[in-house]
Amino acid sequence: MGEWREGTVLVCGASSQIGCFLLPELARAGATVLALSRTAQPGVAGATWLLGALPRSPPAADVAASVCSFAPLDALARWIDASAAPRLERVVATGSMSAASKQASPVAAEREVSRRLREGEAALASACGRRGIAWTIFRPTLIYGAARDKSLTPLARRAMHWRVFGLPAGSGLRQPVHAADIATAVLCALGGGAEGRVLQIGGGERLTASAMFERVRASLPVRTLALRIPGALVRAGARALPPLRGPLTRLEQDLVADNTELERLLGVHPRNFRPDRACWGL
Repeated sequence: MGEWREGTVLVCGASSQIGCFLLPELARAGATVLALSRTAQPGVAGATWLLGALPRSPPAADVAASVCSFAPLDALARWIDASAAPRLERVVATGSMSAASKQASPVAAEREVSRRLREGEAALASACGRRGIAWTIFRPTLIYGAARDKSLTPLARRAMHWRVFGLPAGSGLRQPVHAADIATAVLCALGGGAEGRVLQIGGGERLTASAMFERVRASLPVRTLALRIPGALVRAGARALPPLRGPLTRLEQDLVADNTELERLLGVHPRNFRPDRACWGL
């Protein structure tokens, strides 16, 4: 891992689940933080909030030496190509493992998501290359921990409301990664050591989809009725319900990351999946 160099850091998508953990880490590291968001946000010590969204940027962002972005990669690439932030030296951004995992999805819309993610990665690398800007892109697996995700948190909250927890059968492996661990990886990448790399990042352990759902249920502060959904019913649902075909089909597929390069280059070791009620904002 390289040495942290103090300076102004622009965080795009600062109100995201990764951003909420990264902002205080940057402030503790001595950075001057500009936090960009579409909507007004409560104050965070050490950060100045800016209203806006890429590829448009407020003039104050021109002083940034580094950018951490959780916004769409193609918008970030267009912003850089527009010669924004003339002092910019380094970019650290996140995409998604969906760039790989949804590439062969039976659902056309999911294949399109995968294509756009991969094209966004390539566009960002090219834009940075033209300006001599160092870049690193992370591909996280399923993110949790800030109660802002659109997968496990809604599941947990519905179970809290109805006191019933659906447990579909699924032997495919999962590797949920805590948003705070991604924030740590982003901070480390700002210090150098992973330039020009697309790094996968998953949690510290792999477990079946069924086991993942069981741990979410066990983390709830109330008792819930376990509603077990056998594999035959899951497969029938995938055939009969086109909008759910993608996620139901993937219950039998491995959606994991290889953390080897992450650990070797940056020394980051994400935690195991041991959620508690705070992960779901309960």
